[in-house]
Amino acid sequence: MWLFLHSGSRGVGNKIAARHIRVAQEAMRRWWISLPDPDLAYLVEGTEEFWAYIRELRWAQDFALANRDEMMDRVVACFAEFVGGPVRELERVQCHHNYTEREEHFGKEVWLSRKGAINAAPGVPGLIPGSMGDASYVVVGKGDRLALHSSPHGAGRNYSRSKARKTFTREQLREAMRGIEFRDTDAFLDEIPQAYKPIDVVMRDAADLVEVRHTLRQIVNVKGD
Repeated sequence: MWLFLHSGSRGVGNKIAARHIRVAQEAMRRWWISLPDPDLAYLVEGTEEFWAYIRELRWAQDFALANRDEMMDRVVACFAEFVGGPVRELERVQCHHNYTEREEHFGKEVWLSRKGAINAAPGVPGLIPGSMGDASYVVVGKGDRLALHSSPHGAGRNYSRSKARKTFTREQLREAMRGIEFRDTDAFLDEIPQAYKPIDVVMRDAADLVEVRHTLRQIVNVKGD
């Protein structure tokens, strides 16, 4: 039995990024650097502004990791209560996605941002979830150099949340989730499996990047509303 959850920095990372984007945009104006788009503003490595951003970015990533550990501890406790006795945890896999880290690639120290990707360095365990109606995977990285030791973090969306709510119905959701327990409310409509890319296609495309250790099938899905 696997307990699988997804959570990030709960919005604080976004607020940190937005603040430092404003700092970078102001720096561009101060240094008379003209850009085709203000969203291309950047912080120069070595400046105090740059390291202030890195410190707060790492804090947000550490917070996200600690947050997932806390959530998983509570899920394990709830599961133990449900089964009426203690459970033995054999393994815990933690993996960031949408994050930045200092790494070495092709002989150079670089800042690598994995957007919609996880670390798939040799032997590193990872998680690749499908939609709530498809399989999810426990994997181990193969360390593909050309992929910068990365792999997809999940199925990814074909429909945005707002478009999914406008496109699909509760009846379609019930049919897609047949045999899987979920809370039958409007809150789940934007998570309908049809809103996501087929996970088997994603995993086939990632065959050179990760090795599948376990294929998981959903029994229960929980989403806050």
